Amino acid sequence: MKKSTLTLLTVAACLSTLLGAKEVRDWRDIHAVHENIKNAINEMERARSANNYDMQGHGAKAEQFLRQAEQELELAVKAMRQ
Repeated sequence: MKKSTLTLLTVAACLSTLLGAKEVRDWRDIHAVHENIKNAINEMERARSANNYDMQGHGAKAEQFLRQAEQELELAVKAMRQ
């Protein structure tokens, strides 16, 4: 297995554990994690809005990281499906 694929699976496994998903085995599982991240972004947007975006910059930073994770997982799914 390529090192990059193993790294992606490890990251996806960590994210899926944090988000309550099952064990990661293939691209479908990573796709599920990707969907969970998109849901987390929506929740973060709602939380920031409810707090008038006043989280001392932490909410914006967390949302930025979630968006980066979402983009990487989208690329991971595409790469694994090829």
